[in-house]
Amino acid sequence: MIPRRLFVLLFFVAFVPAALAADAVRSSAPSHPPGTAIASAHALATQAGLDVIAQGGNAFDAAIAVSSTLSVVEPISSGLGGGGFFLLHDGKTGKDVFIDARETAPAASTPDKYLLPNGDFNRDRAENGPWAAGIPGLPAAFVHLAEKYGRLPLKASLAPAIRTAREGFPVYARMARGYQARREVMERYKGTRAVYLVDGKPIKEGDVFRQPDLARTLERLAAQGFDGFYRGETAKLLLAGVKAEGGQWTAKELAGYTVRERAPLTFKYNDWQVTTAPPPSSGGVALTQMLQILDAYDLSKLDEAQRTHLVVESMRRAFRDRTFYLGDPDFVEIPMKTLTSPYYAAGLRATINPQKATPSDQLSGLQTPLEDEETTHFSIIDAEGNRVAGTQTVNLLYGSGLVPPGTGVLLNNEMDDFALKPGTPNAFGVMGYDANAPKPGKRMLSSMTPTFLESPDKVAVLGTPGGSRIITMVLLGILGYDAGLEPQAVAALPRFHHQWMPDLIEMETDALSPATQQTLEAMGHRFKVPGNSAQGGRGSSHVWGNLQTVEWDKTTNTLMGGSDPRNPVGAAKVVESAPSR
Repeated sequence: MIPRRLFVLLFFVAFVPAALAADAVRSSAPSHPPGTAIASAHALATQAGLDVIAQGGNAFDAAIAVSSTLSVVEPISSGLGGGGFFLLHDGKTGKDVFIDARETAPAASTPDKYLLPNGDFNRDRAENGPWAAGIPGLPAAFVHLAEKYGRLPLKASLAPAIRTAREGFPVYARMARGYQARREVMERYKGTRAVYLVDGKPIKEGDVFRQPDLARTLERLAAQGFDGFYRGETAKLLLAGVKAEGGQWTAKELAGYTVRERAPLTFKYNDWQVTTAPPPSSGGVALTQMLQILDAYDLSKLDEAQRTHLVVESMRRAFRDRTFYLGDPDFVEIPMKTLTSPYYAAGLRATINPQKATPSDQLSGLQTPLEDEETTHFSIIDAEGNRVAGTQTVNLLYGSGLVPPGTGVLLNNEMDDFALKPGTPNAFGVMGYDANAPKPGKRMLSSMTPTFLESPDKVAVLGTPGGSRIITMVLLGILGYDAGLEPQAVAALPRFHHQWMPDLIEMETDALSPATQQTLEAMGHRFKVPGNSAQGGRGSSHVWGNLQTVEWDKTTNTLMGGSDPRNPVGAAKVVESAPSR
């Protein structure tokens, strides 16, 4: 159980500027970090990144190594059959760029394909099997990172993942537990049974899990680049496996997948410059709105109930806008100037009653004139000042459950992140309308929110899995850094969440004191009790998320990492560079 006192620290620890001392330090602040810091959801992935750095690679090569190794050891959360977002900072030029490797909709996957004969939503088709899967983007991201930003050949950066897939790794509790939760679906498919059943028995904790087909798929990617996955032998196997289960991918749309480079969103919160994900992530816009709403309050001077009330009300308003406005910017016109404006945030703030909850159904349900254990994240800072925040996913536990035979590639079920039926909540309970309706080649809206924070004294990289809760977990992490917490304390912070609809505060066990809950209930807030799904939406777990973060303190020229204690196989490591000659 996560100690509640850490949550109290989020707001009560004063952020002490020490202005005079800081001014003196800044004049002699180091230009580069003293080494490399990597935090990821699995120790093997963290080590893979450090190994690639030791071979002469940079943070971008390390990102390929970490991401691809997570794709091997965390099939429950991500993989080559999914997609991701990578926020990059070039230490030499100071440039930030957002790499969009989100999956895209196959042309055949029109909304009518997800309806039952009586017109009801076909949730099984949206979440399981070939129709649930979008065209994967993660392999293309590896190629793009290696060719444009890395220093090593792709073959070197993928070597740790290939070795781990071939030699195997011990199955951990979360992986075995997730398989049991998805077993009925996964064992529908021949290719999946070949990977996850041994002598007819499913994987269990402590087994050595080997994936020779996935190793060969990675080897083709390493040797042939883009064509090694999206054309040639791997593509043939993917297309055949999807077709055999009734899906309708085409060779043209597989070979036509492209990574997009986009400008990140940037804004100020107190002394921090926040750099975060633009659409088709909804996270950056929501973060901008929430933090600009909260920017007018001195949270440290308010009691726990009042602070929580204001944070929840900011969440409620940001998620309401997410529902109606956000989608793939290549397909829909998004009123970004308005949604990210501090004046718009001020207008939203003016609708908050400081003593009473705003019922979600009283916020306009019409457009005004104007995404647990799923997913994974890693954070990297290297000695050159390069940094990467990478978040990747296959959506729900083990994605669609479908592995096309011979590939070892577990396909995503990201089609459920589209508004397949307008106004119908997806698996995470969030709704959408026309802006997020599927069209051929369109990218589904995401909650993944890789983020950088930079103040005159510190640089931090953070992100987390958690479906729609990702956005609010990153928000609480930012507030933790602003309160002066170190990375490990930020990663451990208890969490609460509100997403407009359903009109409930979800929270981890003991995230809020009983007295605070009672006060909030008197203000009109309703809670979802952990482990009880009867109150609407998904059933809550006792804990959620898997936040991974690293920090460079320029005043002391030290690196620190924080890996979420909820995940016992995660690891944050710092390696100092050898002294310059």
